[in-house]
Amino acid sequence: MKPLLRILFVIGFILMLPFLLFGQKVDKKTLEAWSRQKLPAAMAELEETLRIPNNALNPVDVINTLNWTTRAFEKRGFTVEALATAGPPLLLAERKVKKARKTVLFYLHLDGQAVDSSKWHQESPYIPVIKKQTADGWVPVSEAELANGYADEWRIFARSASDDTGPVVMFLAAIDLMDAHGSEPNYTIKMIMDMEEENGSPNLPAAVTQYAKKLAADQLVIFDGPRHISNRPTLSFGARGIATITLTVFGPRLPLHSGHYGNYAPNPALRLAQLLASMKDGQGRVTVAGFYDGINLTAADREEMAQVPDDEADIQRKIGIGETDKVGHNYQEALQYPSLNVRGLSSGWVGDEARTIVPATATAEIDIRLVPESEGPRLIEQVKNHIAQQGYHFIAGREPTDAEREKYGKLIYFSSVYSYPAFRTPINSVIGNWLSTALRTAFAKDPIKIRIMGGSIPISPFVATLGTPAVVVPVVNPDNNQHSPNENLRIGNFREGIMAFTAILATPLE
Repeated sequence: MKPLLRILFVIGFILMLPFLLFGQKVDKKTLEAWSRQKLPAAMAELEETLRIPNNALNPVDVINTLNWTTRAFEKRGFTVEALATAGPPLLLAERKVKKARKTVLFYLHLDGQAVDSSKWHQESPYIPVIKKQTADGWVPVSEAELANGYADEWRIFARSASDDTGPVVMFLAAIDLMDAHGSEPNYTIKMIMDMEEENGSPNLPAAVTQYAKKLAADQLVIFDGPRHISNRPTLSFGARGIATITLTVFGPRLPLHSGHYGNYAPNPALRLAQLLASMKDGQGRVTVAGFYDGINLTAADREEMAQVPDDEADIQRKIGIGETDKVGHNYQEALQYPSLNVRGLSSGWVGDEARTIVPATATAEIDIRLVPESEGPRLIEQVKNHIAQQGYHFIAGREPTDAEREKYGKLIYFSSVYSYPAFRTPINSVIGNWLSTALRTAFAKDPIKIRIMGGSIPISPFVATLGTPAVVVPVVNPDNNQHSPNENLRIGNFREGIMAFTAILATPLE
């Protein structure tokens, strides 16, 4: 063969690799057809696993979830191993590919948030219901309608449908499609599945260190989280870390009659409100000294964020607010800073149980979302220093003693948990370009590329310990009610997730 022809042959072969894997052209039309063919079986598997409660705090739930997942992956030719931790085990599934030069580690979590069944508009959060939207709200789809196939705009309502059981079944369906067409990726697949993600994955960092060799990979892909609010195909190149703080301000030893002691005994609820208010200004910016240190957004950073097609007015309308906090100049910029959020308050009684008392205590739960430039322990210490500057004396995990009550006017209990830091991968990286190519194949257009997403996922231990670059591939609908009653997954997103994951498996990693 002449040199020029040889060169042209090699170039042509490389360009055709994504298509040769299936022995036919792989494009949006083909993947869409395959996803529709696979949808009934995948929906049946999704409904089956959604019926298994998956609260990581319940040992029976853990065992049942791990057993179902183990069987599902072994059925598809994976070797599955439980990796012991100080809490529930991690599940590692591996499928080797002959002559593979690369390995990709995929992260999923198997647990769901705790459930308040009384707030769900159906018999049980663990009995999935397919619903359609009408003028009267979301109503169940009839058996007759289901017999004619699934509509993209219908949704399946169940605990963990979107976060994160749906993506687990999407991946299994993508593996099935690869096998059905006699194809395999050009890399070895490792799946690491977490049973404590909704509890902050407290045992994950130590486990990553302990099992570093088993988890070693060239790239890390995370299947979690919602797409951009437009519901277009999305890649997220980072995620914020998280730390939490619990504060309890003490007042009188017991609740007091507000008529007898109002104006005399300091009210801990008011003091706590004043303390929390001192942590932010009227524009929503944190006033704790040093909280934003290290954040310096460049013109290039802002240009990356400007590519995200946010409609600020539409975002505000959808979430029901008339103004925003002024941390950053827009939504994407706000995500580049650490946040301080009051996630819960408790003091006295309310509603029908309200009483005319001066409460004895008031408690606040705070979460701090971290960015790569901010260290969780440092921000926790800065919040603690701020509280001390307001005149509070700290006590540790108990009621104040009589001596402490006599000596100190302001008493507070302070506890904190630093779960994990943030991570961020460059958009123009090997993994970024590979995943962009895959989603472009699946949907015939470039995905939205988000510099860092607002939510937290425990990926930084993999990045820091294994040195593995990571990117999030979110696939579920942004209005899925995750962590809330009536969580749901749009059928169209479930189907398109199968398309996306199949394209990722089919696209060569160089």
